[in-house]
Amino acid sequence: MAAVVGVTGTGADVPGTDGTARGATVRVVVVDDDAMVRSGLRLILGGDRRIEVVGECADGQEAVTEVLQLRPDVVLMDVRMPRVDGVTALRTLRSRGSGARVVVLTTFDADELVLRALREGAAGFLLKDTPPAQLVDAVHRVAAGEPALSPTVTAQLIATVAQPQDAARRAAARRLLAGLTPRERDVAVAVAQGLSNTEVAAQLHLGLATVKTHVGHLYAKLGAANRVQVARVVHDAGDA
Repeated sequence: MAAVVGVTGTGADVPGTDGTARGATVRVVVVDDDAMVRSGLRLILGGDRRIEVVGECADGQEAVTEVLQLRPDVVLMDVRMPRVDGVTALRTLRSRGSGARVVVLTTFDADELVLRALREGAAGFLLKDTPPAQLVDAVHRVAAGEPALSPTVTAQLIATVAQPQDAARRAAARRLLAGLTPRERDVAVAVAQGLSNTEVAAQLHLGLATVKTHVGHLYAKLGAANRVQVARVVHDAGDA
């Protein structure tokens, strides 16, 4: 699963953006049509005492039923599956009010289905060769309301979706950016460059908590569900 920039926890119960305590047990459902992949993920995640794998499914149809019933914190979901793919399952979960944070799993770093999943509000994505320690860290980050996207992968996704924009789209993006404070705009541009929160903090000489607050404001003001959508607005406006 893709290189995910790790933010090592301190072990303290630090509240996440949704009020979930860092250090609290994270309940996870694993969804993949390959039984060996599911077993491997369960083994990796089971090695962390703060993670509990509460269920596993072989396709998106099963996933919807299990997630709505088990109400996990995080879902690791393969994007390509028979019957119902990960994007369709994600869309159904969102329409039915699930608050689980879904991380899509793929073997491609700029797969069209991954892009669709991010547009549907996925919390991020991981490639299927992510080292175990980074996978565990990503699950904790997502449970705490942080993204599971590396700067390199974010940049690749932005390059994939960035297309020449017509005047109306550019104007709409610029109107959205006009509603930001100068510092929020700086953070938005840094996010569009593929920087992690830690790197944004260092570049702009801000505290990490302040950067997280600004990113939250960006999501609200730009109507974005993730960092890729923030970056898309910046690119559409011609500011990146």
